[in-house]
Amino acid sequence: MTGPALTRRGLLAAAAAAAPGMAWAQDDAASYPNHTVTVVNPWPAGGSSDSVTRILVQRMAADLGQPFVVENRPGATGTLGHAAVARARPDGYTLLLGTNSTYAIAPHLYPNLPYDSAAAFSPISLVGTNPQIFCVHPTVAAPDFAAFLALARARPDQLTFQSSGIGGTSHLATELMAAMAGIRMLHVPYRGGGPAAQAMLTGEVNCGFVDVITALPFIRGGQLRPLGVSSAGRAPLAPQVPSIAEAGLPGFQSSTDFALLAPAGLPAGIVARLYTAVAAAVRAPEVKEKLEAAGIEPLAAPPGAWAAYAARETAKWGEIIRSRGIRVPG
Repeated sequence: MTGPALTRRGLLAAAAAAAPGMAWAQDDAASYPNHTVTVVNPWPAGGSSDSVTRILVQRMAADLGQPFVVENRPGATGTLGHAAVARARPDGYTLLLGTNSTYAIAPHLYPNLPYDSAAAFSPISLVGTNPQIFCVHPTVAAPDFAAFLALARARPDQLTFQSSGIGGTSHLATELMAAMAGIRMLHVPYRGGGPAAQAMLTGEVNCGFVDVITALPFIRGGQLRPLGVSSAGRAPLAPQVPSIAEAGLPGFQSSTDFALLAPAGLPAGIVARLYTAVAAAVRAPEVKEKLEAAGIEPLAAPPGAWAAYAARETAKWGEIIRSRGIRVPG
């Protein structure tokens, strides 16, 4: 159900396998870029996707010698921004910083999208992955993850969980956890991660997944109790919190993944130039430090690794959406 975890080791192996087949036409990139590049972030300003985009493009602009401008185009789980980029010319001057909640999850929730998510984009690179922490309000009588599962099994449909919205990674991570554990809880969706976390802080809901960087201050203050991290291993910013896989659900893995994409048909030489800039950026100490401080693990997966990753991620969440009967209202 869960598929192989997204790990640095796996991506490096994919890069090694893909490298011999990368026949990049360098002539295509000889004059690229020669004017401003627009990077569409399909989420509101101020969130984790916006932060990743701005941290990344600041260094890419310096390396490539042209301005990179971030354009926020939020709406419909990121699909409005994706649709805009899908219609753009494949010349490298309109790019997209997408997340798996849009490219892997949204196609299963919005059957009439004006673009084909699998064919509308040229992959450039996975640039980062962001785990979440499953937390409970302190009033929940569960000191650890095993106790929480026992409580949920004893009280089916009585515990409530928050999410940033239907189809968001916090929602789907909880549905995946419930499916693997054989528990039933009530979903309470909110308009974004901030309101969702606030609902748990006030005790309006019992539990939910929260981005590591958002959860940590409340964990330190005793306002939330952490039970498990969604990634396959422990989060560097919260090494004291076990992964859900080690705490009781072997094989569990979920994260918010960030990828740089372009309209389909982008010349191979420009893809190569952009990937080289991404790889250099995420290795740069100042970029790596900023991303890790935000709880995000930097990645630089090559274009050749995208197809297998995207197919696996799309199938994983499609199965959960179908088996759990998840629908977007209206």
